[in-house]
Amino acid sequence: MKYTDRVYGEFDITEPIILELIESKPLQRLKEIDQAGYRPLLVKPNVETGEYGHSRFAHSVGVYLLLHKYGAPFEEQIAGLIHDVSHSAFSHCIDYVLDAGSEKEHNHQDNVFKDFVKKTEIPRILKKYGFDPDYIADDSHFPLKEKNLPDLCADRIDYSLKTAVIFGELNDKDKKYLLDNLTAENNNWVFKDFESAKKYAELFLKLNTDYYAGLPSAIMFRTVGDCLRYALQKGYISEDDLYTTDKSVIEKIEGFLDGDERLKLLFDRMNNKVKIINDPNNYDTGVFCKSRVVDPLFKQGQEIKRVSEVDPNWNNIIKRELKPKQYFLKFLH
Repeated sequence: MKYTDRVYGEFDITEPIILELIESKPLQRLKEIDQAGYRPLLVKPNVETGEYGHSRFAHSVGVYLLLHKYGAPFEEQIAGLIHDVSHSAFSHCIDYVLDAGSEKEHNHQDNVFKDFVKKTEIPRILKKYGFDPDYIADDSHFPLKEKNLPDLCADRIDYSLKTAVIFGELNDKDKKYLLDNLTAENNNWVFKDFESAKKYAELFLKLNTDYYAGLPSAIMFRTVGDCLRYALQKGYISEDDLYTTDKSVIEKIEGFLDGDERLKLLFDRMNNKVKIINDPNNYDTGVFCKSRVVDPLFKQGQEIKRVSEVDPNWNNIIKRELKPKQYFLKFLH
C-alpha cells in the first residue's frame, strides 16, 4: 500500500496486520472525524476521498509511521495505529457533552478506549496475527507512544506537526530540520541539540496558544458541546450516533432544525453564525480548555537534558501553560 503522509512523506506499507487494521471499520470511520473537533469552515474534506484535511485517521496512521520511522517495537507501532479509534464524532468536543469526559483534561476517549476496542473487530485481527489485545491496549507498555505532559510522545509529536503543517505554521525546511534532529533513545524522544529542542518547544507553545487552548477552540468546544447535549436531551440523536461520523450526526441534527428554534440557535452558534466574544465582566457561559506545553529532552555532549534546565524561563512557561485555560463567552445575538 502506497501512503503519503503530509509530515513524513511517502511510505510503502506492507505488513499484513497493519494493512488489515487500516482497512478495518474502526480505522476507516476516523476518516470522517475532524482532529480538532469541528472546524468545517477552516479545513475542508478532500473532494475526491471525502476524508477531512485534518482527520483522526491521518493522525492515527501518522503515529504509526512516526514510530515505524524511528524504530519503535512493532507492538508499539500497532498500538500507535489504533490509539484513537474510540474517539467520538467531533473528537474532544465530546468532553463537553458526556459526563465521562472532562473539560480540563479532555480524557473521555482515554477513559472508554479499552471497553470500546473490545466491541470492535480489532481484537480478532490482533489475535489472528498472534498479538494479545490486552497487551496492545495497555499504554504502560509503550512509552514512546504515550507519556504525560510535558514529555514528548509519538501521539503529541504527530498531532503537533500535522497541525503546524496544515495551518501553515511550519514550512518544509523547518519540518525537515525538526525531523532530522529528532531521535528515539531508551524509550525517550530526544533532540540532537538545544536549538532544535527549543525550536520545537516554541512551535508547540504557539500551537497551544493559537489552536489547542485558544479562544476559537473554546468557542468551538462550548457551542458544539451545547448543541450535541441539547440534541441528546431532546432525543434527536443518541449516544450511539456519536460513534458514527461528524457528517452523520450533523445530518441527523439538520433534520430537526426547522421545528426547534432552540436547536437552530445552538446550531447557528457552532457554525459561526452568531458573534461570540470573551468578556469576564459580562458573559453568558464559562468554558475551560485543556492546555498543553512540552519540555523536550536534548543532547548536550554525553548528557541528556531538558529545555527547562538550560532555559529557566521555560519552567515558568510550563507552570503557566499546564493550567487549563478559562474563557467567559458572551453571545451577541
